[in-house]
Amino acid sequence: MQKPYRIGQIVPSSNTTMETEIPAMLMARQLIRPERFTFHSSRMRMKKVVKEELAAMDAESDRCAIELSDARVDVLGYACLVAIMAMGLGYHRQSEKRLTGRTQENDTNIPVVTSAGALIEGLKVMKAKKIAVVAPYMKPLTELVVNYIREEGFEVMDWRALEIPDNLDVARHDPENLPAIVQTLDLSDVDVIVLSACVQMPSLPVIAKVEAMTGKPVLTAAVATTYCMLKSLGLEAVVPGAGALLSGAY
Repeated sequence: MQKPYRIGQIVPSSNTTMETEIPAMLMARQLIRPERFTFHSSRMRMKKVVKEELAAMDAESDRCAIELSDARVDVLGYACLVAIMAMGLGYHRQSEKRLTGRTQENDTNIPVVTSAGALIEGLKVMKAKKIAVVAPYMKPLTELVVNYIREEGFEVMDWRALEIPDNLDVARHDPENLPAIVQTLDLSDVDVIVLSACVQMPSLPVIAKVEAMTGKPVLTAAVATTYCMLKSLGLEAVVPGAGALLSGAY
């Protein structure tokens, strides 16, 4: 029997979505490909999506990386986009290098994917230049995310901040509301829609719907993280129903 790949995730303590959407995508992939997966998490304390809590939470990521490397996971995902982006421009590179170092100190060498870095990588793979963004954060944090993405070389043509401060409430946001929110965006000159620039805001159930409605490719932080995880494992980055990046076109 083929040994399953162990998927490790560092998640905020109040996050309930990444341990739902990433397994859902990889389980859907199992219907069309032979590889199998198991899922393992370590948690960093965070309740309110504010800069101070995000910084304190990020400091716990080293401990989480060590804990997950004890389990000898095959890939390690840092499942909080805004925590990385709130730490400064380009911080995903520093975080990925540092956390990889923590696993190496524990006699492993586990590839590390941050959802922030994965979103940037996904947009590059899709050859996006001009994008629109939906995020659940308060406006100051959303502006920080938009500026981070712009600094990576993309034009953010329009964006929406849903201004949900409590992280549990972010997870409770009904994804069926997203198509109507997208309709308020100016998409006339947009290459890619970032339907959820947050791994806690659910979006997977409506990705195909928004792509059909707009005629534009849709990306989310969770989809981008899944793509980069599969690539880091040397596996084909394909998942049915998860939008353009995981369609097999890339």
